[in-house]
Amino acid sequence: MQHTLRAAVAATLLAFTAGAFAQADNAILDRARAEKQPLLDTLKTLTAIESGSRDLEGLAKIGNVVAERLHALGGTVEMVEPADIYRMEDTPPQVAKAVRATFKGKGQKKLLMIAHMDTVYLKGMGEKQPFRVDGDKAYGLGIADDKQGIALILHALKILKDTGFDEYGTITVLVNPDEEISTPGHRALITRLGSENDAVMSFEGGGSDKDQVRLATAGIAGVTIKVKGKASHAGSSPEKGINALYELAHQILQMKDFSDPSAGLKMNWTVAKAGTNRNVIPAEAEAMADIRVLKVSDFEGIEQKIREKAKDQLVKDAKVEVVFDRRRPPLEAPPASIAFANHAKSVFKEMGRDLNVATVSTGGGTDAAFAGLKAKGAVVEGFGLRGYGAHSNDAEYILTDNIEPRLYLVVRMIQDFSRGKVAQ
Repeated sequence: MQHTLRAAVAATLLAFTAGAFAQADNAILDRARAEKQPLLDTLKTLTAIESGSRDLEGLAKIGNVVAERLHALGGTVEMVEPADIYRMEDTPPQVAKAVRATFKGKGQKKLLMIAHMDTVYLKGMGEKQPFRVDGDKAYGLGIADDKQGIALILHALKILKDTGFDEYGTITVLVNPDEEISTPGHRALITRLGSENDAVMSFEGGGSDKDQVRLATAGIAGVTIKVKGKASHAGSSPEKGINALYELAHQILQMKDFSDPSAGLKMNWTVAKAGTNRNVIPAEAEAMADIRVLKVSDFEGIEQKIREKAKDQLVKDAKVEVVFDRRRPPLEAPPASIAFANHAKSVFKEMGRDLNVATVSTGGGTDAAFAGLKAKGAVVEGFGLRGYGAHSNDAEYILTDNIEPRLYLVVRMIQDFSRGKVAQ
């Protein structure tokens, strides 16, 4: 009920009166048009580098490219080692370095821009998915998620540099290498930077069917139930074993209805494994569930419920362990974020275009939520290009016609925010 009310309030606050929009800044529009092909060239360079979350060599390579580009634009650049790594079931032994760049201006406002350079793809898949432009679509490995976000930041900064705009206090750019594995190595850094800046613009894709930015993303958790029993011959002496599979099945079934649609809570069992041979009583069994929440406080409630229920065992001698990983918090929409998105909508209207503001999460999660955990100002997701096919094979692309309006939006938002024209 609360998230429905919140959505209604946000929708009301985002309403606009007709005729209240300014004319487009033609000088910035011209700059955006001029950057379209250079931005595509940047995407060709970035997508040619394979950079899966566990590919340390590839991530170092693309990180160096991004760092060099940010330095050339005038930023103070550093490669940031992961710190306070949050270990989850699938966290790799090593996490790559993030790229951080700081641009100093003459104003007061501090703005953080975030994107990620890792992809979900395995090393070697790049040969099967080379960069190509087909009509109004540009294809490439990780192009929509999230190399377009990096390219958009780079070319928006170039426009600011070329026009001599320096009315901001600082612009900080953070490009991290571990978003696709729930940001175990750099989540603390993103949260700290979110709290230190006056606003955060996150550059995940800007919608599929229509242009949009997002004020809410889902919190994501993973629960793993591990059962240890005792192996025995399934034919001659099953009674001497302790069937871990029986206990696991019992645990899954007694937790199958933990979802609560009225609160936006989703819990679904997705992976299970048990046993070694057909004729052996399984000594081990394990299952994983995916959990989505709309409020940070919901994590504690569902974790407590799972742990309490797990005490109810079918096979008394089996040992049951519950592992609960908080993979990503939800992004919620305070008034500052609503105002920032409100202003973005008006800027987009300068070009005669409509920008949808999504106020309710559809289930996905992003690093914007880490930035929003302690932020005092706006945190808005979806300033990237419109794209499709993320995490797919040979079907991931961005819309090239979206480059100019999105560059215009980002540059104008930085200008207006720096000049104090965005309500907070």
